[in-house]
Amino acid sequence: MHNFPFDIVGFDLDGTLLDTKLDLGVALNHALEQGGFAAVPLDMIPRLVGGGTRVLMERALAVQGATLDDDGLTAMAAELVRYYDANIAVHSRLFPGGAEMLDDLAGRGVRLAVVTNKMEHLARKLFGELGLTERFYTIIGGDTLGPGRQKPLPDLLHLMVERSGMASPRTAYIGDTHFDTGAAQAANIPCVVCSFGFNQGRTEHLGADAVIDHFDALVPALEQLGGK
Repeated sequence: MHNFPFDIVGFDLDGTLLDTKLDLGVALNHALEQGGFAAVPLDMIPRLVGGGTRVLMERALAVQGATLDDDGLTAMAAELVRYYDANIAVHSRLFPGGAEMLDDLAGRGVRLAVVTNKMEHLARKLFGELGLTERFYTIIGGDTLGPGRQKPLPDLLHLMVERSGMASPRTAYIGDTHFDTGAAQAANIPCVVCSFGFNQGRTEHLGADAVIDHFDALVPALEQLGGK
């Protein structure tokens, strides 16, 4: 057994590992304008993200006092996904220090995973285009287990642990919103929140076990949580 206090570290994607707000915002505004609605300011995207593309579209419509029936919402969310799929990695990148942090954890023998509410095929395509796929033993999306199993339910985190093939691994999860802390709490897994994520620096209400302002601080935070 390695000397680090965690065997598995799982990561949320949007607003945690990757800064995806510009690509998401461009795709969202494309779908809104195609549907006859106004675009939303790109600096508003971080507070709209979380819960998947359908929720993203609902929130963007609500900002302008609009609602759609189920069929209309489904069609607009599908157009968002179509455009995003074709333009998924134009601007998206790891947050500063991300590559070094992943290298550090892997060098300590930690197994790395991604658990996101993003559709699995989109998450895999994004990581593939950025050359990051091989860093993770599993990439789990919001639709991996079917409808109604997304964070903040613990199901996806349970699957992350199950796929490791390890017996009772010491596990931590890294995120940026209440979807992440809620899932971690429900799974009885400590959670570190990134203040640079899509929470806009407002982390006090999230119930995290630790908060970091840069990925340089993640390994020390995990060591402290693990009692080292």
